[in-house]
Parts: sequence; structure tokens; C-alpha cells
Amino acid sequence: MNATTVCQNIRVSGVVQGVGFRPFVWRLARELGLAGWVRNDSRGVEIEVCGAAAQVQVLIDRLEQDAPPLARVNTVVARDASLAAHSGREFVIIDSRGGRAATMIGHDTAVCRDCLAEVFEPSNRRWRYAFANCTNCGPRYTISRGLPYDRVRTSLKPFVMCPKCQHEYRQPDDRRFHAEANCCPKCGPQLFLLDAEGQPLSDDPIAGALSLLRQGKIVAVKGLGGFHLACDARNAVAVALLRERKQRDEKPFVVMLANPASATAFVQMGIGEPGLLTLPTRPAILIRKRANCDDALPGVAPGLAWLGVMLPYTPLQFLLFHEAAKRPPGLGWLERAQDLALVMTSANPGGEPLVVDNKEALLRLYGIADAYLMHDRQIVTRCDDSVARITTGGLQFIRRARGYTPRAIKLPIAGPSVLAVGGWFKNTVCVTRGDEAFVSQHIGDLDNAAVCDFLEENVAQLVKLLGVEPAIIAHDLHPDFHSTHFAAELAQQWNVPLLGVQHHHAHAAAVLAEHGIQERILALSLDGVGLGSDGASWGGELLRVDGDQFKRLGSLVPLALPGGDRAAAEPWRMAAAVLHRLGRSSEIAERFASQQAAPAVAQMLVGNINCPLTSSMGRVFDAVAGLLGVKAVMAYEGQAAMLLEGMAQRYGEVLPLDCGWKVSQGQLDLLPLLAVLADEKNAERGAALFHATLIAALGDWLRVVAPRQQAVVGSGGCFLNQVLMRGLRARCNAQGMRIIEARQLPPNDGGLSVGQAWIALQHLARR
Repeated sequence: MNATTVCQNIRVSGVVQGVGFRPFVWRLARELGLAGWVRNDSRGVEIEVCGAAAQVQVLIDRLEQDAPPLARVNTVVARDASLAAHSGREFVIIDSRGGRAATMIGHDTAVCRDCLAEVFEPSNRRWRYAFANCTNCGPRYTISRGLPYDRVRTSLKPFVMCPKCQHEYRQPDDRRFHAEANCCPKCGPQLFLLDAEGQPLSDDPIAGALSLLRQGKIVAVKGLGGFHLACDARNAVAVALLRERKQRDEKPFVVMLANPASATAFVQMGIGEPGLLTLPTRPAILIRKRANCDDALPGVAPGLAWLGVMLPYTPLQFLLFHEAAKRPPGLGWLERAQDLALVMTSANPGGEPLVVDNKEALLRLYGIADAYLMHDRQIVTRCDDSVARITTGGLQFIRRARGYTPRAIKLPIAGPSVLAVGGWFKNTVCVTRGDEAFVSQHIGDLDNAAVCDFLEENVAQLVKLLGVEPAIIAHDLHPDFHSTHFAAELAQQWNVPLLGVQHHHAHAAAVLAEHGIQERILALSLDGVGLGSDGASWGGELLRVDGDQFKRLGSLVPLALPGGDRAAAEPWRMAAAVLHRLGRSSEIAERFASQQAAPAVAQMLVGNINCPLTSSMGRVFDAVAGLLGVKAVMAYEGQAAMLLEGMAQRYGEVLPLDCGWKVSQGQLDLLPLLAVLADEKNAERGAALFHATLIAALGDWLRVVAPRQQAVVGSGGCFLNQVLMRGLRARCNAQGMRIIEARQLPPNDGGLSVGQAWIALQHLARR
């Protein structure tokens, strides 16, 4: 080595394991004529490199600029290393090293076109193989047991690579170079098809499963993060049977279609929407229905204006569509519309967590599934499908899970590790490390023991993977949530403090965290329910947020909740509360004669018996649905609001009602609007009038309470309503005010844990 030679030890952090980063470094170093080595360790990727100073600098620069598509580089830190250690000319990949984790496993990704080309090529050894993957695609998070990310710490460990796969794994110029999940039909996982009793059904599992689906049967299909229940989406009897067996009367199903071309028969694709459907992360996306959609897909998404569409993301799923297309060679068939449409809904009976284990599937799905399309690769981490909708600002999450977990959200400050355990509905948990927040996949509603166990399992897994010891645990203020009780137990066990965080403060903080906003700001929080700092039920709030502190500037004028929590599921009760406020209590019993409890509810309202007050915007939506006769009793949470949104979308734009609201002493009163809607005979026109007037009222409320504010943070489940949000954005823009919305997280309770964690982190910084 001459005097111009330098050696550097380089550390790369971020999502840099399981994404082809070491092979990328190897090829780059060889291209630049450098010597040294690269390896995975618990902190990320470590490199020692020696060569000409200019070439070493090129390598350092390109580590971030040219990183593999699935990598996410956070930092590249270089320091001088010993020249004596690199007297040779080779650059090699060496064995991984363990230790305290400071990196993270990558997310699961849809199978790439290169792998699909092999699966659909009859002469290829992976022809019709359901587990083809490479460094650019396939499972990561759901098969990983720990870090560093190596095969021995994945569910592929039992499958010993055959000589051909081993050659690919060792061949530097192969895209499967150090692909930890590499396998083929000779050495990898295998498919099998079982009947309802667990007995083998067919020598060709794919052909057998498709035949059953076309017969109207329900097939449990094992995916990346759990099982799906699948049926023919065009078969009304099959869809109805799935609803009956799963006890899911009206909640919409997601439909899996082969490609965007297939979706155009059912939905109106806007500019850019086909590209969003084909994202490697493959979320299910809500897209506006065509007029004939409900006729073509009877019972799939009844009464709603949007259909959830998802494209295949595993080779197994693609093979079902390939079989339906009669096994054409090549990829050309995937560019053409295909006839097959499958309901693909999570296999979680009774709102329980996803089924992930084969024996568990045979037990828990007995009586629901007619057959099971399974394989022998274990799912280590259950992870539901992500669900999103398209807005003017891009994708907006409804549920953030597969394809995005465990991606970190960068925070504007670093600090001690924090654990936040979320709320009751749509629970997630969040663990911070340094200046990153790692939010779990969707866990679910904490209304049964299995979901509560899943919450605790997720906390243990995240803390272990991240190698942290949380210094504080944040939770919702509500004392009866399982998450609150669990937080208290953990705090005692770990001997760390607890921090209760008000629900709507956490909603706003989640948006602030992802946007890196630390200054004091106005926040508009609109949702179904959250316990206020005064012990009342909040849900339509204007807050001044300042770090870990907030002040309530205003709220909706409260409505009564006749019967307490029961009113949240029965919109007719909220409509009755409105009639009572209007002095029309005498109409309640007759107007809601189909409801046995109507006379009693009228008496409760008159006597103010078991009628706590709420400022919830979600309950206002319910009241409107009840007044318009849209929905008396909801089949699932948020149904009334979703139906109203769809009706307003179909009816089109209307002018807001003049004098439809009042703003006084910080409170927004919508009673004048509700009075008009109480006598509206056309439900769709009423839904459109409600949305238009609500938009104008919210804009006026913001103007009156904070006239000089240039930005407002918008959060809460109501911010998923696209009719509301389109109008509110336009209204605020006209008033010179920008709405800052959730992008990396759902605006609903799925983002609460991140908001709680961000508040706790600032609380620690202020101490």
C-alpha cells in the first residue's frame, strides 16, 4: 500500500438488513477496487474498507445515494481504521455479529417482477413455486425472530438450501446473493390443501383451491402475516355465507384483483391511483365505486361509495389468478384485465387477532372455512393488511400494518426510550429509540382477551427487537382500558414512571411528531370519543398544543348520550337527544317506534337519567344518520358516518345552510342545522347539506377562535371523511390557514400511541 491509501471503518444505520445491503456494498467496493469487509451486526451494517482516498469517499457517498430500493439509510458514519488490517486486495462479506440492537428488520414487500417472471416461466425451476423471493422482495418482518437479520433467525431456518439455491446465495452477481429467505421447490416450504377436517384434498393445491372458490366455497389462505378467508366476490351466495359464518353482517370486505386493469370494471380510477395500487407495500386502497359495482360484487361493500381494492403480493396469491387465466407463460397476462375477483378478508373470527398457525387455523376457523390452502413456513409475527385511501396529499392510512411496520417515524428530538400503549379502539403500541418512533402493526380493539394478549405480545417483541429499556410508559387517561391497566403493571415491574395522556392531545401530537413540529400550535380534533381531562366525554375539540401541555380553547356544544355508551352504537338514540334539545321529546316514541326502548329513552332525556354529555363529533354524525333514517343501529363502529359520507358523495355539492350554526364563547353549536335535518325527507340531500354546512361551520369556528392562526393540526377519525376534508381544506385555504394532516400514520386511534410517545418524550426533556 502506498502513502495515498486510507482505511475507514463505516457504520450504516437504518433499515439495512434483509434488503440486499451487504451485496450492494460488496459490488460497489469491488467496482471501486477497494479491499476490506462488510457484515451485519445488531447496530446495522459495519464496513471496513481500504484503498485510494478518492475511491473510499465515493463509496461513502454512494452508500446513501445508491442504496437498494428496500433500504432506508438513516446515518453513515466513517472514522479512521488501521491500515495494517487490510494488507490484501479482496473485499468480502463476513459473518454477522450480535449484540445490543440498534437497527431494525425491514418490512414485508410484494414479490418483484423478476421473481414473478421465474414463477410464470415453465422452463424455470421455480415454475409455479409459491415462495419465490430475492433481496428485492418478499417477507422480512413476519418471518424474523431477531437481529442481526440472518437465516438462522428466521422461520426459514428449518429449510436447508439445496446446492442450486446455495450457489445463488453465494454468487455475488446474483440478485439472491445473501437473500436470507432464498429457497426453491426442492428445498423450501411446500403448499398443501386440506378439507374442513384437516384431510388432504388435492395433488395440486392451487388448482384445487381455485376449483373450490369457483364452487362458492370459503377457503382459508395462508399469507405473509396471517390467514385470509377467501371467496368468489362475484358470488352473492358465497359472500353472504362468509358474512354469516364470520358474523360480519355489513362491514365491507376488501376485494383482491389481479391488476389495475381488472379493477376498472368496479371502480373509477383517478390519475395516479393505478400506481398506488401497485406499490411494493401493497395496501388495500379505498377507491370510488362505479355505478354497477354493487351489482357485480353483491354484498361486498353494501351502501358505501368506496370499494377496498388490493392486488396480489405473494406468489401464492398470484398463482390463484394465474390458474384462473389458464396458466399462461410469461408476464403479459398480468397487463390484461382478469375475470377472477376474490374477497380477501382477515381470518380473525369474532374480532380476535389474525390466525397465523396451521393447527390454530384448523381449530379457530372450523365451521367458517370449507378448506385450507396452507404451507409449512411459520409466520413469526402476525401482521394484518394495511388499508389506505387516496387524498389530494397522497395516501392516508386507515390501518397501518403489513408493508409499513416496522418502519420508523423520525422524530425532531432524541431522548430516552419511551413505551406508549395506545387506546381502546384500533390499538397500536409505540416504542422510541433515540430519535425514532417504531409503531406496531394494527392490533385491534381491546374488547376480548385474545387481542389484549396480542397487545402484550407486541410490546415484548418491540422492546426485544429494539434492545431498549423504556424510561417511562405513556397511556390514555381512561382508567378502564386494558392498555391503561397493562401500563400500570409494566411500570411497577420495570420500576419506571407512568404518564397519562389526554386522548385528543395525543391525536394532535401524533401529527406533530411525524411532521417534526415543536412550536405551539392550534389543533382541531374530531372523533368518536375520548376521555377529557375534566372526566367528560370529548370528541369535537379545539386545543392549543404546546409540547407536553395543552389548553382546551373550545368544543362542540355537548349532546346527551341517552343510555351512556349504548348511544355510541345506536344512532337513533343520538337523534332522540337532538329532538329533546329542540323541545320535541314528544316525537321520540312515535318517530322511532321500531325501537322498543324509544319511550324509555324519551323519559330518560326528559328526566336527565343516565344521559351523560359528550362533545363528540362522531356522535353528531350518528345523530344525523338517525334523523335522516339512514341507520338506526350500527353493525360496526363508524358505519353511520361512512354511509353519510357515501350519500353526500353521490348527491354532489350543495350550498351550506345559512345560519346553520352558532359560535359563542369558544363553543360551536350545530343545533340550527340539526333542526333542519330533523325534517329533511331526502336522505342523500340531507347528507350533502350536513357536510357542506359542517365544513362552513368548522371554518367559521377556526376563524373566530384563532383569527390570526396560519396553520391548524387536524386529527381524529373524522379526518378520514374525504367529503369533509376536501371541503375543509378548501375553506381553510381561502381563509389563509393550512391544515396539517396525518400522512405516515392513521388520523384515527391507530396513531394514538405515537402521539402518547411524543408527549412522553417531551415530558422527559422538560424534567
